[in-house]
Amino acid sequence: MEITIGHLYPDLLNLYGDRGNIMALVRRLEWRGIGAKIREYRLHDDIDFAALDIVFLGGGSDREQMLVCARLREIRSAFADYVESDGAVIAICGGYQLLGEYYRMGDAVIEGLRILDVRTENEPGRLIGNVVIRSPLSSMPIVGFENHGGRTYIGEHTPLGRVITGGGNNGKDGHEGVQYKNVLGTYLHGPLLPKNPELCDWILRAALLRKGYTSELAPLDDTMEITANRAVAERFAGKMAKRP
Repeated sequence: MEITIGHLYPDLLNLYGDRGNIMALVRRLEWRGIGAKIREYRLHDDIDFAALDIVFLGGGSDREQMLVCARLREIRSAFADYVESDGAVIAICGGYQLLGEYYRMGDAVIEGLRILDVRTENEPGRLIGNVVIRSPLSSMPIVGFENHGGRTYIGEHTPLGRVITGGGNNGKDGHEGVQYKNVLGTYLHGPLLPKNPELCDWILRAALLRKGYTSELAPLDDTMEITANRAVAERFAGKMAKRP
């Protein structure tokens, strides 16, 4: 068994060390004796989504997002088919915004892929700082760092989690991120997955099940990961982070 991870546009979308999410996915597969392959795609490369088990889309500046979105619109149909067939996607910050309808910045509008029924508006100020959320996808709090001027509204979609501390999607509704099928969109940098091993395993399990792997994931010694998670959660959310 081998899982193929498609890293879209790492030369343009790689703020805040989010490439570390790829490393977490690969290591947690390898530690379980499951093969992992990474395919990196540049802006004008052809992408065969049928050959991918996980797609990673990181964050970038507004200019880089405009370049990427123009290209992604050309392959929107194939990307949407992958999502609707339960393909696993991790989209961080700018990548998260690009999956929606649009990102409005004053008079300028970046048209999104409309894969998710979400919209992003640029509003005064930035949401910056450590974030702690509660999510049904993890028994531990999910922790990360946000830095975004866009405010994302997810409509009827399911949020990734409920904000304990931090701004989240828009600083108003108490939600962070989005989950649709096997797609996770979030503003949490850090990188996200090394400090949130259960969330990482959720993604791996989704990809493996789609590929026909029905065995339970072998447990790993996550002492270091849990310690890092707890240190962030307790520092920034205190006792609230321990509540179910």
